[in-house]
Amino acid sequence: MKAIVATKYGPPEVLEVKERAKPHPRKNQILIKVHATAVTTSDSRVRAFRFPLWNPMILVFRLILGIRKPRQPVLGMVLAGEVEAVGKSVTHFQPGDQVYGMTGPSFGCYAEYLCLSEKSCIAKKPQSISFVDAAASTYGGLFASYCLEKSGIKSGDKILIYGASGAIGTAAIQLAKNMGAEITGVCSTANLELVKSLGADATLDYTRDDISESRERYDLIFDAVGKDKTSPLKQQCAKHLAKGGKYISVDDGMLKSRKEALLHLNSLMEAGTFKPVIDRSYRLEDIVAAHRYVDQGHKKGNVLISV
Repeated sequence: MKAIVATKYGPPEVLEVKERAKPHPRKNQILIKVHATAVTTSDSRVRAFRFPLWNPMILVFRLILGIRKPRQPVLGMVLAGEVEAVGKSVTHFQPGDQVYGMTGPSFGCYAEYLCLSEKSCIAKKPQSISFVDAAASTYGGLFASYCLEKSGIKSGDKILIYGASGAIGTAAIQLAKNMGAEITGVCSTANLELVKSLGADATLDYTRDDISESRERYDLIFDAVGKDKTSPLKQQCAKHLAKGGKYISVDDGMLKSRKEALLHLNSLMEAGTFKPVIDRSYRLEDIVAAHRYVDQGHKKGNVLISV
């Protein structure tokens, strides 16, 4: 099978198309023929091992991901595909099932085939949803779900999402809207209309707006881009928390992927109240170009890979 392999950390050019042995499922695993995956910001960071030195998790990341080179040379955290075979102990999936999900730090999705435990964060895909949309919903949807759940927001809360046009931000707008929150999305000028179309009640442009004199207060400020990206507006936003409000960043610990969150995304996608935003799509063979684009830091929503 074809797979994208990174034998060292570095720029996008460390990614190479190589032939690898097709895996076979163990007794508790399913073999998935991958139809689509995505280049997430996490994939880009891991490939380059680009983590701020101030991050208290950096030593943990080294141990988990690999000290001198990626422990798992086939990157890729999300996938959508079809079950081709199952191990003898598998009870929840069968050949022909269309599935999608997230592997997290075990990676492996930049390949034509992948084996996963049936207990992994993977679920059957709604028939009405394409493989591409399923793969595009996973990273942002799970990350946003985890952070919003951790924040404890409720209907009527005012929330500000900084980085509202990225994969996590676009998902957070839609999920928070479904929760009944009042949303202010922060993004660049070019993405204001996109953010409004997803359900933001108000928008702020980080390239030109100033809220230092504003009396607006937010029950939650969600930093969907991370602490290594900032602006004068971002610094101002941190001072506008309501009494008892929370400030949550995607850098606050590691994502805990849950199958229940995928099933919730299923119901929202089937109801038409959640739709992932796709910026660009590439072939598996063009993975270097896809990583170059993501490295620029200006993608809108998700960058997909067709396998």
